[in-house]
This record gives sequence, C-alpha cells and structure tokens, in this order.
Amino acid sequence: MAAAKKDAASAGSVKVRAYCSPTLVLLAFDWPKGATRTDFLGFAVRRTPGFRAGEKDGYLLNKLSFSKPQAKSQALPSDLAPIQKFMWWDSAINSSQRGGTFTYRVIPVVGTGPTDLKLLEAEGANCKLTVPMFKDSDGIETYFNRAVVSSQAFSREFKDLSKKATLQSAMTWLANGLETAIPGFTKSASGLNGAIYHLTDNLWTVPALKVAKGSRSLVYMHKVHKHKPGTKNPSGDDTVSDTAANLLKKTGYTIKPRTKAAIMHDKFLVKFKNGKEDSLLMGSANFTPEGLTAQANLMHVFPSPPLAKLYNARQVALMSDPAMPSLAKIAGWSKAVKVGKTSVRAFFSPEASKKRVSIDTVVKAVNGAKSSVLFCMFSPTDGPLLKAMLAAGDKKKIMFGMLNSITDPTTANTKKNAKLVADGKEPKDLSANAKVQVELFHRSKKQRDVLAYDFFRPETAPTGFLPEFSSIDTSAFSTVPPVKPVPSSKAKKRGGPPAVHIHHKFIIIDADTASPTIFTGSANMSKNSVERNDENLLEITNSPTLGQLYLAEFFRLYDHYRARAIWNQTHTKTGKPKKSTKKGAKSAHADLVLKRTRDEWVRDAYKAGTLESRARVNLAK
Repeated sequence: MAAAKKDAASAGSVKVRAYCSPTLVLLAFDWPKGATRTDFLGFAVRRTPGFRAGEKDGYLLNKLSFSKPQAKSQALPSDLAPIQKFMWWDSAINSSQRGGTFTYRVIPVVGTGPTDLKLLEAEGANCKLTVPMFKDSDGIETYFNRAVVSSQAFSREFKDLSKKATLQSAMTWLANGLETAIPGFTKSASGLNGAIYHLTDNLWTVPALKVAKGSRSLVYMHKVHKHKPGTKNPSGDDTVSDTAANLLKKTGYTIKPRTKAAIMHDKFLVKFKNGKEDSLLMGSANFTPEGLTAQANLMHVFPSPPLAKLYNARQVALMSDPAMPSLAKIAGWSKAVKVGKTSVRAFFSPEASKKRVSIDTVVKAVNGAKSSVLFCMFSPTDGPLLKAMLAAGDKKKIMFGMLNSITDPTTANTKKNAKLVADGKEPKDLSANAKVQVELFHRSKKQRDVLAYDFFRPETAPTGFLPEFSSIDTSAFSTVPPVKPVPSSKAKKRGGPPAVHIHHKFIIIDADTASPTIFTGSANMSKNSVERNDENLLEITNSPTLGQLYLAEFFRLYDHYRARAIWNQTHTKTGKPKKSTKKGAKSAHADLVLKRTRDEWVRDAYKAGTLESRARVNLAK
C-alpha cells in the first residue's frame, strides 16, 4: 500500500496530507497564513484525473453554498463553494480506480462572498498518491463497509428497496467490498474452522462456507433458557444461527453449539492449506446480512500461519463447550506475531473476575498516547477506559470518538440526580463508571469531540437535504427472518435498546504518526466482554499503513454523522433553530450556509491549545 506523498515541485504554503483506504481518500490540510487573513473563506480542492470519464480534472463538491439550500439544491464545485473545514474526504473512488494514482491540489480561497472569490494558486500545494488495494504490502487485507444507510448518497441511489435486485445492489453498495472477504477467503481453503456468534447471511456467507473443501468445523452461539412448564418465553433465547448451522451440517461440517458463555461473541475463520493452518479472517462484523452492510463493521485477513494457529487452538477449545472458569485460567496476551513488518498479538477472553489484563493493556496504551486517540465503538462501558480516552483530549492530544448511542443520564436517575446532571454537576451517589457516562454525555453535547450515531429525520431535515432512513429490511437474504431493529427515534417509546448502527470495536492511538497502535476485534470493552463472553482482541503495531487506513475510515463516519448530530441538537423537533444560550446570539448552526468571513467559520482553529488547532496542525503535518 503506497503512502500518500506530497509533490514538492508544486508545494506552496498550504500543508496537505492524505490518509488512504481502498475506497476513500481523506485529505487533511492547513494554511498557516490563514491566521492573518480575515478574508480567508476556505479551500478549493481539485482532483486529477476528474470524476467523469475522460475528464482531466475536477473540483471536489460541497453541498453547502453562500445561499440557503433550496428543495432541489445541487452540490457545487469547491472553487465556487469553498470547503470551510481543514479536512475533507473523497469517497468517489470506484473499484476500477484502486491502485490508480491521483493528484489533489488544495488551494486557499479568499474574498467576501460568492461574487468575490479568489483562488490563491501560488499558495496551493499538491498531494500525489496511489489508492491502495484491499491487500497491503504485508499481505494484510482490510475491509471497512460503508454502512451509511443514513446518507444523501444512499437515499438518492436506492429509492425503491421493494425489488429484490435493487435491495441486493443496495446491500453491495453498503458492504463496500466487505462482501468479498469471506468468499475470497474460503474459495482456496482445503480445510476451515470457525467460531461465529451469529450466522444468518445467505447472500454471501453461507454459500461461501459451503464451497470450502476438506475437514470443516464450526462452533456457534446457541442458548435456550429454561422456562416454566406450560409457558413459552423465548425472549432471552439465542437460536438465530441454528438454521444456518443445520444447513452446513448437511454439507459435512462438524457443528458444535456454545452454551456456557454469556455470549460466544467471536467472529473468525481459520483457513487450512495442505493440512496446516494458513491464514485468519476476523473482525467486528457478524456474519449476518445486516452485519455486513447496514451496521458499521470491518474485517481483516492475515496471511499468517502462526496467527491462524493461535485462533485455531481457541476454536478447538471452544468446540468442547468448556466452562468459563477453565478458560479464564489460561487467559493472557500471546507472543507477538510478525506479519511482514506488522506486529500482532492476541488476547482471548474471558478473564477471571477483576483480572483486567486485556483492558488494562488498552488503558495503559491510551494513557501513553503521544499525539492522538480515536475510538469508534458500539457500547464501551468500562469506566477506567472511557476516563483515559476522554482524558487524552484534556491532555492536549487529538481526541475524537464515535459511538452507537450515548445514554442521557437524566432519564435513568432520581429526580435529585437528574437535576444535578441537567445542571452539569456530578451526582454524588453514582458509581465511578456512571460518573464517566455522565461526563461522556456532556462532552457529546458541549465539546462534541465524542458523538453518537444520528440522522436527518423527516420532520427536521434541513431544506435541500434528504430525510434519511435508519435501517433496511435484509430478511430476504437471511436464513431466518431477523428481529426487526428498533429505529433510534422510537427506541425510548418502545423501551428497547437503540438499533445497532455503529458496531465497530476499535481504538487507534497515534494514527497520525509513524508508530500507531490499533486495538480491534470482537470485544466491546465492557465488564461482560472481559469476564463473561468469549471474545478476541488484537493489538496491532508497527504498521503506519493500517494506522492511516483506520484514521481515514474513522473520519468517514465521524464527519458524516457530526453534521447530523449538531443539527439535531441545535434544532427543535419541528426543525426550528434553538436560541443560543448567549443573549441576542443566533445558533451557530441555524443556517446551513457558507460564512463570509474567516472568524465565522474558523472559530478556534487558529487559537493555540484548542482541539481544532491541534487537529489542523498535526493531521496535516
């Protein structure tokens, strides 16, 4: 995977750096001189080659302009609608362009408005790069799905999902290449062993598992609770994978249900060649149609016999359905395994109660961050870990987080505590973990360096922006009809958990440096995942390529949902702007229009010590 590099021959005073994944180019840029230019209105970004067949070059588009958006407003090129951010991503990379070379020129724009714009070409700088393939120079394959059902692109592209062919096209678009990982992995296998939490995908996964040759085995999550005689209460049962397991059993698989863990939460496959462990597929994605498409997930393939052997030993152990205490006795970090230059080590939960070796390793790494901490997770509830990640921002590191949901603590406490929380004070009788959750909630509302999934709702969507749907029905491609997810907007009314959208479980430390550390796998970083579940966690070091890839994919989600979260926070349920807390001031996000002076849009980006300033300078180095 070639690293992005600057074209020194045409570099101006703009600083620009690219972070690449196989389906995305994230550009971080800085113009130090902007600190002295009150007429600095943003950046124009020109790509060579352009976006249409035969087009020499073209400007990246901006949905916002200097006028309020109208019902049928079209995106404008950034030379007419400057990008008023220090980071922008180009996701218009199709499969045929992977491995291709692109040049991006980032140019400061000054002026006073739409009829007075000047591109300072001499100040601009080029960034020339090669878009990576799914497999990097160490042979490691990485697949991030799009998962943005709540997006303008998805809403425009797939209007009628009632047709099966259209639904399949939509799912492929959302999978973003991840749908090829399992079929590609199993195709050349001469043996296959797996530990799979939920297995229901009948579009790509079950057919791919059927074609594997040789000895094959699978352990899967299966739990049936005892019910009182004469009653039927399956609400706590977990049997969704039974149908697929039985189908595979008929094709020669040895199938074993896992019943002793609270959750057998692993999602991995080990491939054999010539009777020996050859490679490993693992990640956060459940082997379900929604897990591969609509829920944000990733998968890795490691061409490493030693790593495959580690995981296969774990699968063999789980096949006997051991009691949790026996597994806890052998819990610990493996020796580091080299995959090319990349170093990888694994940890398999559960651990014994209060033995926090796995998660305390993550906490220690976060506390030792030199530049940045980014996390994208479904539901981390471990207090010390959350506290360490939030503290990284307070220690003047770059810190951003993306979560599936953030609990409003005022809804779960006594009236006395609810008032304290609403006033921004710390309730005295909450546990240490709960107090961190309170802090997390307030940061998401005020500092906005940590965000939860959100989307434009039909009743509040800004003019010119499509309202977005929060989920799709993928049951047509499931071995069993899955339980319909609860839309986020109705979760509280129905009393259930919010629907799963952000399902990732990764933390990246110093991703913008030459020495990143990545923690990734199946573990949700909670007490249950440490002590009660079957989980796997990887620590990946010595791979700047993977660090930059994770960073790019993190900001794809974070930037996508940030605007939605802020819009919904600053507008009423009828879509009207909320009044600012400052007397006589309008909400900063009352109008989705480009600003006409630097200070209106830059805010703290040139103020030393702020998160915006650190991100502006460090990410573009």
